[in-house]
Amino acid sequence: MKTNVASIEMVHLVKRFGNFTAVDDLSLTVEPGEIFGLLGPNGSGKTTTVNMISGLSAPTSGEVRVMGYGLGTHTRQVRQLLGSVPQETALYEELSAWTNLDFHADLFGIPGREKKARIEAMLDLVGLTDRKDSRVSDYSGGMKRRLALARALLHNPQLIYLDEPTLGVDIQSRRAIWDYILALRQQGKTVLITTNYLEEAQELCSRIAIIDRGRLVTLDTPEKLKQRFGGSVVEIESVRPFEMMTELRALPGVEDVQQEGRSLKITTQSGSNVVPQIINMVAQCCEIHEIAVRVPNLDEVFLHLTGTALRD
Repeated sequence: MKTNVASIEMVHLVKRFGNFTAVDDLSLTVEPGEIFGLLGPNGSGKTTTVNMISGLSAPTSGEVRVMGYGLGTHTRQVRQLLGSVPQETALYEELSAWTNLDFHADLFGIPGREKKARIEAMLDLVGLTDRKDSRVSDYSGGMKRRLALARALLHNPQLIYLDEPTLGVDIQSRRAIWDYILALRQQGKTVLITTNYLEEAQELCSRIAIIDRGRLVTLDTPEKLKQRFGGSVVEIESVRPFEMMTELRALPGVEDVQQEGRSLKITTQSGSNVVPQIINMVAQCCEIHEIAVRVPNLDEVFLHLTGTALRD
């Protein structure tokens, strides 16, 4: 492995399928030891991008380098450095969990004296030790997901790609997986995550790139994204339904107004000073039971930037 280089470097990356451009001039750098989130609506180009990083698809133009290696000439070296949990787990379902991991260990040349301990550690991590001898076809969807994660981590890769790492797992297992992913960063490993759970991106990612229609929309830390692309969110509870919706929507600096019964949520534009005016207007018309002013969450930022909810 080369040293003092980016874990992933994409330079003017383009991927076309006939007349359709799936990835359009995408340039990104993922630093060593970083947990990096790649987010986008369905059809945004995330999977196509990751396929190019993994060497499963060649770019139409541009360049991808992984740990300093160009994929065009060093695909084998890159795959040795990469652990992957794709959207489809692709496990050998007629075999046991242990046999699946044993086969993967042999495939990646893990020495025999280390293999047993490594398999045991990974099964313990994902909570499958007591089912290690069961056929994978008898596993639930969540159990298969956890086994796929164990397989990806088994050969101790330097770069781990996780597509929906906790999809279908229970809350307790999700927390354990999150803790392990965070520990990977302390070990100097790089993690690339695609996820539809924005709270997962918030919890894990050092930086987040949002892409839409194959192009980079924005790139920053979760906190800075919330600060840059959203004003305040005003949430108000009243003793009776609100009656000034039209007037609130007409205020300069108000981006969105949503009412549900006696609950009101008003989103303001970044840099706007309209919050005191909103509160005064509501207070004059209604008896306020509760009021809160907060920064937008990642869901609201994502919707603002792409016009689409992440889970559409």
